[in-house]
Amino acid sequence: MLTDAALRSLKPKNKLYKISDRDGMYVTVQPSGTVVFRFDYRLNDRRETLTLGRYGSAGLSLARAREALIDAKRLIAEGRSPAQEKQRDKRRLKEAKSFGEFGERWLKEAKMADSTRAMRRSVFERDILPTFRNRLLSEISADDLRMRCATVKDRGAPATAVHVRDIVKLIYAFAILHGEKVANPADEVGPSSIATFVPRDRSLLPSEIRIMLNQLEHVATLPTIRLGVKMFLLTMVRKSELQGNRAIGTACLILACCVKTRA
Repeated sequence: MLTDAALRSLKPKNKLYKISDRDGMYVTVQPSGTVVFRFDYRLNDRRETLTLGRYGSAGLSLARAREALIDAKRLIAEGRSPAQEKQRDKRRLKEAKSFGEFGERWLKEAKMADSTRAMRRSVFERDILPTFRNRLLSEISADDLRMRCATVKDRGAPATAVHVRDIVKLIYAFAILHGEKVANPADEVGPSSIATFVPRDRSLLPSEIRIMLNQLEHVATLPTIRLGVKMFLLTMVRKSELQGNRAIGTACLILACCVKTRA
């Protein structure tokens, strides 16, 4: 069984040679003096070799190599090739796209209303892109996101800070859906940890609702928007309540039609 002292004392020879450790792991000593940890195994009736890494201060310690060996054996027990998984990880890192690239792709491909897309693009370009543009998805941590949100909040924009968190969460979800093997940093940053909002106690008086209904007829806007505003004024329901309750939605539609007919 190898020890650190034994590894440090290994001398190169004219040809590559091997020294066994335990549990199937061994090191190869190259003519250049480089010592490399390797592991041979069989999977699905084929022989494969996994290169765990180079020994040394810039590489793996003996203890870390043995930990990597345990991880490799776990993959084999699951029927997966650790050598192929390592190659996939290298290829994925080589082909990795930056956060900025995924953000642009999400803004173009994700389904959302044009107005929502415009709002999110504004926040993305002003408050997120300057900091995270060239970072890989794997390089952005929950602490990085938390600091970005805090910076936005400190300038007096708590609602925008929450939008920053939500947009980052959506971009990562989009990337994961398209095959990226990364953790979503926004999962560890709750909206309430960024900002909380006090409900508004102020409500419109009947006279104010009447004035607004009358003035709506003189506002230059789309008929559907005018009807929508009238619907909210007459029913006093939030957008989420309207979407989540079919009965309320039907009643609102009837009221809207009545308003349209009277107009």
